[in-house]
Amino acid sequence: MDTDPPLQLRVFNLNCWAIRYLSKLRQERIGLIGDTLSQEGFDLALLQEVWSERDYCELKQKLTVCYPYSHYFKSGVIGSGLCVFSRYPILDTFLYQYSLNGYPYMLQHGDWFCGKAVGLLVIKICGIIFHVYVTHLLAEYCRDKDVYLPHRVVQAWELAQFIQHTSKGADVVLVGGDLNMHPEDVGIRLLRGWTGLRDSFADTERFEGCEDGYTLVPANCFINKEELQPFPLGIRIDYVLYKGLSHFVVKCDSLMTTTGTAPGKSIPYSDHEAVIATLCVKPREEAKASSSSAVEPELVDVVNEARTEVRVGLHAAEHQRYSNGRMAILALLLLLLQAAMGLSSLVGWDSPQPFPKFSFSLLSLLATVVLLLSMVLYVFHTIEVKMLQGTEEQMRLALQDKLSSM
Repeated sequence: MDTDPPLQLRVFNLNCWAIRYLSKLRQERIGLIGDTLSQEGFDLALLQEVWSERDYCELKQKLTVCYPYSHYFKSGVIGSGLCVFSRYPILDTFLYQYSLNGYPYMLQHGDWFCGKAVGLLVIKICGIIFHVYVTHLLAEYCRDKDVYLPHRVVQAWELAQFIQHTSKGADVVLVGGDLNMHPEDVGIRLLRGWTGLRDSFADTERFEGCEDGYTLVPANCFINKEELQPFPLGIRIDYVLYKGLSHFVVKCDSLMTTTGTAPGKSIPYSDHEAVIATLCVKPREEAKASSSSAVEPELVDVVNEARTEVRVGLHAAEHQRYSNGRMAILALLLLLLQAAMGLSSLVGWDSPQPFPKFSFSLLSLLATVVLLLSMVLYVFHTIEVKMLQGTEEQMRLALQDKLSSM
């Protein structure tokens, strides 16, 4: 093993922004992405927001020679949007759908219908077992009033726990995706601190591309400039993370991002810039000792900060549940009152109707609709409360266990 040359692995990661009927120039861009993957010959291509299975099949047909192995993860109402193309055999796959993913009544965002998830692939490359994770987290629509922050923190925690519990048999862990978190956000700090994952941008020896590795930049013609107004240079929310386990060490030799329009074309691949990492994997000179139980003070602070955000979300969810429960009770009382008035006319208690029959029927229909919607939302927010309570308790117990093991 010591005489084996280091393994060079080229990884392509991109949020493709391929929403049927909504994304601009979707078909042209899917074709362009396929052409680039075919020409460049990466080892792995991790794609997000390929919402149409037809687009995936088109890519698969075009790339079958260069990437004979691929997988599309199905989830939610319209899919997870996650797919992977590989030059090497895929031995196993698994999908975990995040327990919280926005709100069904926020139709303008649509995240709840997407089934945001993390997909795991087990791939063997030159005798080395890779656990490859591809994921897409809940989007941030307003930095100042981010109502989805508690859900995104829950997703980051579930992703960290999922990696921790499924990577024990791996030699190398590789994570790629659109995490929708800035590098300084609590979610990404929680993910990296809890799992020990390294950021390819922070660790690379050579970088070229957008300034500071930004993957959403105002120069991209598909970007809404107003949304990036607080960040005139752009933001970095797409990542390639990695770590080597006991017998292998991994480093990032080079990293690059695309910079707007594709070479020789007038349009970009997507509204996101692609992240392309060249990783070097080589045997560790000495087997790594079993991981220490010591917990860095920074990690304790990050976990407690994440617990605080989850509790903020819990209070908001409890308030929403109370409001919907109260609305359901009021609608039910109104229906009971109308039923009593209707029953009184049937048994012969002649009393003048205060409303015309049409208005009476319309009011009954409205009360029924409000009752049903309120009950559905009450159940939804009850589930949200349970998930937030459970996550906060998991964080507390996990941190307590690590601290007690010191």
